[in-house]
Amino acid sequence: MPMEIVIPSRRTFALECYQDAPLCPGEIRGRTLYTLVSQGTEIGWANGNSFPIRPGYAAVFRVDEIGDGVTGVAKGELRFAMGHHRATQTHDARHTLPLPEGLEPGTAVLARLMGVSVTTLMTTRARPGDRVIVTGAGPVGLLAAHLFRMSAYRVTVVDPDATRRSQAKDSGITDVHAAMPLGDPAYQGKVALVVDCSGHEGAALDGCKIVQRMGEVVLVGVPWRKLSDHSAHDVTHAVFFNHVTLRSGWEWELPMHGRIFLWEELLEGYNNSPHSIFGGFERSLRWLAEGQIPIGGLIHRAIPKDPAAIYAAIMARQITEPFILLDWEAMAK
Repeated sequence: MPMEIVIPSRRTFALECYQDAPLCPGEIRGRTLYTLVSQGTEIGWANGNSFPIRPGYAAVFRVDEIGDGVTGVAKGELRFAMGHHRATQTHDARHTLPLPEGLEPGTAVLARLMGVSVTTLMTTRARPGDRVIVTGAGPVGLLAAHLFRMSAYRVTVVDPDATRRSQAKDSGITDVHAAMPLGDPAYQGKVALVVDCSGHEGAALDGCKIVQRMGEVVLVGVPWRKLSDHSAHDVTHAVFFNHVTLRSGWEWELPMHGRIFLWEELLEGYNNSPHSIFGGFERSLRWLAEGQIPIGGLIHRAIPKDPAAIYAAIMARQITEPFILLDWEAMAK
């Protein structure tokens, strides 16, 4: 029987058998090649109180079965989806995307992490040529920095971790700092946007202090726990007197799919949105295929036969690469 990763209780990771249900109309299914670990999110879930959890963030699978009513999908093709860590993937075909020609399947799953900050890129008031600071150079932050860099923003990365700073520099981000350059005339009051991917309230406060008047600070990183002694007054004071737009970086601000107005489908709803979650994924897959995101030396691949050991290594920060892929094809051999 196929296997999947389950978090049955706090900080416990196991492989369990499961059985696929019959396909519903509109669904497709296939064998998983790779899944992507979202380190912060999945460890956050493991430290929570609600179990069991079936973790996972993104998957690439090869289509083996096609349900009734599905069009535009062929058996044998590779597709991207927001999938769990499991040996097979079953998804509504609408919520999957074909891989661009030539894109390596393991690389493709990174589109999911890119999508987190693509929402910010699509909604910010900052424009190409503006200065952007990304705080936190973990998986999401590093990709965010490159998304803004390739979109012609002037990008600075701030992270206290020397390894992450080195990885950012080696990947082509030239302006990297260990701490927010508060008071530096090259930055102070000249930053249009701070994208906090650290989840640290101190980084958010520093962002509010450094941005230009009416600048934005977008909270992308999850504040899983309190990490400093800063008070709410510290933040509100900086926001009020610096006229800051402080907002959530909630990736689901955009609709899943853009839907145009059609009279005959009016009651089913529409959004006329020029941007969407899957529109961001599609762009991200194309950018990865074009080689616009430098990821050399930044991917760790593991066979998911011992999930407890993999997640223990993640929690102990023994895996230095920011992107962790689980190789289900190797698992099946």
